[in-house]
Amino acid sequence: MRTAVLGAGKMGVWYAKYCKANGDTVILADRNADKLAKLRDELGVETADFSTAVKGADRVIICVSISSFEETVKKIAASTHKGQPIMDICSIKEHPVEVMHRYLKDALVLGTHPVFGPGSNGVAHKAYVLTPTNEQEAAYAEEFKQWLEKEEAHVFIMTPQKHDELMSIILGFPHFVGLAACETLLEQPAYGESKKLAGTTYRMLFTLAESVAQETPDLYANVQTKVPGLRKMEESFISNAQEWVDLMKKKDTAEIMARMDRLRAKLAKADSDYGKSYETMYKMLEATEEDKA
Repeated sequence: MRTAVLGAGKMGVWYAKYCKANGDTVILADRNADKLAKLRDELGVETADFSTAVKGADRVIICVSISSFEETVKKIAASTHKGQPIMDICSIKEHPVEVMHRYLKDALVLGTHPVFGPGSNGVAHKAYVLTPTNEQEAAYAEEFKQWLEKEEAHVFIMTPQKHDELMSIILGFPHFVGLAACETLLEQPAYGESKKLAGTTYRMLFTLAESVAQETPDLYANVQTKVPGLRKMEESFISNAQEWVDLMKKKDTAEIMARMDRLRAKLAKADSDYGKSYETMYKMLEATEEDKA
């Protein structure tokens, strides 16, 4: 299998390594010739420009940023061949899938989203989403799903629309909360000192805040502007936060406790296992302590 990986960023390098480890001949392409030359020797893969890489490939994995995605797809369109599998790995799906369908008329396109980052050792126990839109894509998705499941990945097949609806909750909302929390924490003069005395909940908060702030700005901006329904959720969050602030201002302890009781009741109805979350939080934090040790 000759696999062309387009884009030599962190995820592109991850896919180049992963595909090579699984027996593929990898052709890595990127706009940066100096970077490619270095990676060719470092990874032991072939390198080429985008068009040449695609022409000689059995399948193509597009690993470029969302902002340069359409430009890249347009660039390779004339080099694709009929039935050639071409997959993207963008964190949103409606936009890239529409772009691929618009320009890659003869290829077999499949939107995918590996729900993990370049620090992963593999796909085992990781979520991997496939978003076929017709029978041909669905057949290929099923074939790819079976291979991924042999690698112990958790594979989900859904429409691009359903994917983006879920990503508004899974990706967009945590980014929003994390960035707002990060700015708020950094406004506190004692922020650095406070981390030394952090309890469990606070450690979870600043870990989220600091990790989200390190996300690629391109990813954050595109998720926030292209995922439908996200604005409504963020406005709901602000409204709920204001209601809590109002209760604090009134020093209404009875209503604060009553509202927390109602919240727990709603949680129990939404997820009967919600009580395990506290234990899970401790395990997550213990894992970070083990990493430091």
